Amino acid sequence: MRLDCSRPIFSIVSEEAEAMGVRAYVIGGYVRDQLLGRHSKDIDIVVEGSGPELARRVGRRTGSNVAVFARFGTAMIHSAEGEEVEFVGARKESYSSDSRKPNVTQGTLRDDQLRRDFTINALSFSLQKEDMGELYDPFNGLEDLRDGLIRTPLDPDMTFSDDPLRMVRAVRFATQLGFRIVPEALESIRRNRGRMSILSPERVSEELHKILMSTKPSVGFDLLDQTTLLELVLPELSGLKGVETQDGRGHKDNYRHTLQVVDNIVPHTDNLWLRWAALLHDIGKPATKRFEKGTGWTFHGHEVVGAKMVYQVFKYLRMPLNEKMKYVQKLVFLHLRPIALVQDEVTDSAVRRLLFDAGDDIEDLMTLCEADITSKNDRTVARHLANFQLVRQKLQEVEEKDRIRNFQPPVTGEMIMETYGIPPCREIGIIKDCIKDAILDGIIPNDRDAAMALMREKAAELGLKENV
Repeated sequence: MRLDCSRPIFSIVSEEAEAMGVRAYVIGGYVRDQLLGRHSKDIDIVVEGSGPELARRVGRRTGSNVAVFARFGTAMIHSAEGEEVEFVGARKESYSSDSRKPNVTQGTLRDDQLRRDFTINALSFSLQKEDMGELYDPFNGLEDLRDGLIRTPLDPDMTFSDDPLRMVRAVRFATQLGFRIVPEALESIRRNRGRMSILSPERVSEELHKILMSTKPSVGFDLLDQTTLLELVLPELSGLKGVETQDGRGHKDNYRHTLQVVDNIVPHTDNLWLRWAALLHDIGKPATKRFEKGTGWTFHGHEVVGAKMVYQVFKYLRMPLNEKMKYVQKLVFLHLRPIALVQDEVTDSAVRRLLFDAGDDIEDLMTLCEADITSKNDRTVARHLANFQLVRQKLQEVEEKDRIRNFQPPVTGEMIMETYGIPPCREIGIIKDCIKDAILDGIIPNDRDAAMALMREKAAELGLKENV
């Protein structure tokens, strides 16, 4: 079987490899995706010789910059057609029990294929003139590709023990491609779960990102659960599992609800961090679960607890503890607020406060809240969505009238200090809060004259005198 080699970069690599007296092959994801009819610009080329040297020669031919990573024996170029091409020498690998970093020696194409994680990623095709595009498939990867199976080239215990990240990658590929992990691999993942302890959290979070960015993330998180990895990588999500019943009253399974929310939000956003907010929005529920006579199960304050837990999740997984984390915290903290507006009469004051607290993230917050509707009753879903549409309309009307989004008080602390000739003190905060609350509650308009008048009134109450 021969694959399409019409890209100009392939003929250039072929000619330069021949001039060097080495053999080169395209391997891995590009080959897999071509066979699946998926577009890919990431090309991995394995060389039975020096990968960086071949990259330098190709770079000179194409006028491309060559980035060499001597520590890893790899090199990267970006072609004129926008392709990202990585070159690596064919190699053998062996592992020690306390590290996922292998001991590497020079090898052949077959050696390199043996070290690959899955049969569908061990597929390669030749870049030699005599058999250009010829498929090399020593582990029946093509058959697994046709059958939709994730299988390891070697015994799965060896593959997963050597590099335990492959266990999470198996889940990720199954999720992205809609494939099944073969039973023996699933069992091996359960047996080798202890090897996860040698992984860096950053590598795990990279795989979780890719699962979240798939078309149906719930598949991946369910697989992580089935293989017992979920309680290791995201115990906060695993902790949502189960339904408790008391006095004949049970609550919904918050784990299943959460996965439905994540799947619901997928068609509406490619924002990774909004998807993280959907995944973590209810993680505070186990800590706040209470049974109240006459009321049933409650989770009061779970949004507050959950927002605090977001920091713990991000820190453990070594995700960015910056504005991205704060964004997720904000959405988790606010995710009940629009629902409260739906349940009660929508007052201008409540809408102003929501706009003030959400700022430019109000649209993302509404998207999360709409995804949070997981009733199996179509009428209930339709009713809630219609109510949220009314809230959106009210948000737009109030914003146009009062300009509250990213609201900055018309009177600043500096203005108060200058007017009354006072240093920074408690009274300044009291006056600023009074003005802010008056604007948000609709007592005064959002303009400077009204704010200055209230400032003088409040300052007089506090015994402050203007600086004459």
